[in-house]
Amino acid sequence: MGQITRHWIDGSWVEAGPVADTIAVYGGEANAGYHHGDGEIALSAIAVARRTFDRSQWAHQPRLRAQALNEMADAIAARAGEIAEQIAIENGKVLAHCLHETNAAVSEARYYGGLARSIFGRVAEIDEGKQSIFAREPIGVAAVIVPWNAPSTLLLRALGPALAAGCTAVIKGAHQTSSVNRIYAECFAACPSLPAGVVNMVHGDLEVAQTLCTDEDVDVVAFTGSSATGKKIMAAGAPTLKRMVLELGGKAPALVFADADMDMAVREVTAGLVPHTGQMCTAIARILVAGDAWNEFVPKLIEAARAVNVGDPLDVDVRMGPLFDIASAERYAANAAAARQAGETLLDGEVRDGHPRANVVTPALYALEDRDHRLVHEELFSPIGIVERFDDEEAAVLSANSTRYGLAASVHTRDHGRARRVARALKSGTVWINCHNRLFAEAETGGYRESGLGRLHGLEGLDPFMETKHIYAEFGRLPTG
Repeated sequence: MGQITRHWIDGSWVEAGPVADTIAVYGGEANAGYHHGDGEIALSAIAVARRTFDRSQWAHQPRLRAQALNEMADAIAARAGEIAEQIAIENGKVLAHCLHETNAAVSEARYYGGLARSIFGRVAEIDEGKQSIFAREPIGVAAVIVPWNAPSTLLLRALGPALAAGCTAVIKGAHQTSSVNRIYAECFAACPSLPAGVVNMVHGDLEVAQTLCTDEDVDVVAFTGSSATGKKIMAAGAPTLKRMVLELGGKAPALVFADADMDMAVREVTAGLVPHTGQMCTAIARILVAGDAWNEFVPKLIEAARAVNVGDPLDVDVRMGPLFDIASAERYAANAAAARQAGETLLDGEVRDGHPRANVVTPALYALEDRDHRLVHEELFSPIGIVERFDDEEAAVLSANSTRYGLAASVHTRDHGRARRVARALKSGTVWINCHNRLFAEAETGGYRESGLGRLHGLEGLDPFMETKHIYAEFGRLPTG
């Protein structure tokens, strides 16, 4: 049993609520414990964040905010290996991807540390002697609700811009990754320039989240998770008209044209199908293949997917770890059975026997002609790829745009004009060309339609955490000649 994770409020460790266990996803044994909080502990953290925002100088000290974010980056970098190992244990992502994710969190902190000193307003002369100043100000208290599937980068990509803007924050990390949350709270505590009360972290489940979404002292909610949960969060925040930044579900298509570099396309599509066992909102879920490319591309894709080594995420030779829990494996098996019945089995999926838990599965590929089938439209959150055939660019785009999701997509072709045309026509917040899942602190991400609201990363990542204030004055004009 590892350490017990406590709440971090107003610069102090708080033991409140019963101690519950987190589970090692691969082995199934208890990994660590955490204090399971409730609405009361969430309210206490919100009160601290509100008081700190209203009464301290944090919102008016961009250089201090920059310094604190850079100290945060240093603290995370110093413990990156430890954080990555705990992610692999608690959510099942392979170790190399966990380290990449944690290094991405360091990059987020450094990027927004730089932006903290580069927030400017503007001035307009409306008429003679009449001037408008447009100032950018922090919105107030930010609630950051982080899921279990990427507890490093999804934390810092919201916390980074919130702090750079001058907000204070209450974080609800996923209780399933409590050891990761504990290390991050220790990193915050190790930042000498971060005033007490600016960053607070509480642990719990639905009651904590509901409190953060309904309390009137919270001004903005940043949430990453399913579209269904995102809609509930919007509804919960509606009575107090909270600002929302939501990155939600996805059904990312990869469009493979006949003139693509087939070996490169196979590598990228396979890599896009299996990251975190498909439990990633930008993972490839639909593979749209030109009819002229089918006989060359599909057999190579089947071979590459079959060769993916699955098992213990801490094993450096394993490329894909387990699904998060037994329930996820049961959904995977049910969806694979439905795909077998509805279409052609290209590579059948299976739950592997002989592992500590029945949640180690293999990549699966099924060809479906029925574009209205639920497997084409629902987010399956597993390494099941639905393969579809198309005839031309227009048909490919119409099919890709047929779901209610629009988070990410990729286009694979040697024709740069085609790549640009198709990318422009896709209703997706991110489109990669001849690659997939390239994410950077500098580049905005977000969804169309039911994939979310607002943008994270990049310059626009600051917007949800800021208000624009108009200050107007009439002061006449001094004649100059």
